Amino acid sequence: MTKDKKDAIKKVRKNDNDTGSTEVQISILSTKIQNLLDHLKTNKKDLHSNRGLLQMVADRRKLVKYLKRKDLASWEDLAKKLKLKK
Repeated sequence: MTKDKKDAIKKVRKNDNDTGSTEVQISILSTKIQNLLDHLKTNKKDLHSNRGLLQMVADRRKLVKYLKRKDLASWEDLAKKLKLKK
């Protein structure tokens, strides 16, 4: 596991064994999206990575929508931690 992924998990996990909850998945995707955005700033013609970015954003949007529907308080807390739009 990379350092970025470990940091993303530590930021939002509920307990020490939490590695797959919705909050953790959203946090990991947000980290990957940010890294890919940095890559695409320097490599503007990398269309394959751009497609991957769009897929990750769509996956994160679905997870955020699910979390908002199932547990509104948890979603609000996560939005503050990750600075997501409301």
